[in-house]
Amino acid sequence: MTTAVLEPRAGRRCHTLLNSLHATHFFSPELAEELAALGVTHPRAVNFAVRAAALGPVGPGTVTATFYNYKYELVARHVPAVWETASPGDVLAARARAVDASLRRLLGADAVASDGMAEAARLALRATEACSRPGRPLYAAHADLPVPEEPHLAYWHATTLLREHRGDGHLAVLVAAGLDGLEAVVTHTATGKGMNPKWVLATRGWSQDDWDATVARLRERGLLDAAGELTEAGAALRAEIETETDRLDRAPYEHLGAGGVARLAELAKGFAGAAIAAGAFPADLVGKG
Repeated sequence: MTTAVLEPRAGRRCHTLLNSLHATHFFSPELAEELAALGVTHPRAVNFAVRAAALGPVGPGTVTATFYNYKYELVARHVPAVWETASPGDVLAARARAVDASLRRLLGADAVASDGMAEAARLALRATEACSRPGRPLYAAHADLPVPEEPHLAYWHATTLLREHRGDGHLAVLVAAGLDGLEAVVTHTATGKGMNPKWVLATRGWSQDDWDATVARLRERGLLDAAGELTEAGAALRAEIETETDRLDRAPYEHLGAGGVARLAELAKGFAGAAIAAGAFPADLVGKG
């Protein structure tokens, strides 16, 4: 599996497919139901709790730092109060139940129990063997969790590790590029591949005034034009950010090898495609608005 040279963007493409399945749980009714049973009902509290629970009962500063693109004041309205309602351990257990149920609903029982799922879990977990903890808090926290026994949950666990490993590195790149949380979101949205502004404003705590002020700053830096589109410099910066993120995240995919990455991407594409076709995400989630 390791004889062929890994194409530069192969890891990024594989990660995108893995992350697509991972992210389905954020939008699943099963997650809302499981957290509601614990007494956590606000959508933002649910989101903060399920992603931060691996870190332990942390405060709003840690969540804001590791999530990066949420407004601190929004985080502070729900964290650490959410831990008084449900412990991190209870949240993690509820998340596991929700992921199990949602994957069975989205993919079907046959896919969940398939040889392909077991193979995908083995390959994804093998890739995680080359992930590193230093400087990657969300990855490191999740890496301390046990690997589930059932293949579909083991696969989802591996997608979580690979997502957070790349994500932690990506935040370091954004800091180095001089983009704060909302600037990072605005420039990503301007590529046409990021979250729709409607969803950003509804979920991240930012106001329209915050968005407009950020656009103005980015124009002053020459990264956006008068129409809010990326300038040549802005497009180049976004490309550099993704390339550097790729560099910081190449170890797992180099460890897996070109053949393994290609096979994992093939399997991941099938699972992610099935989930998307089953309505896992809102139709207007991505776009310039």
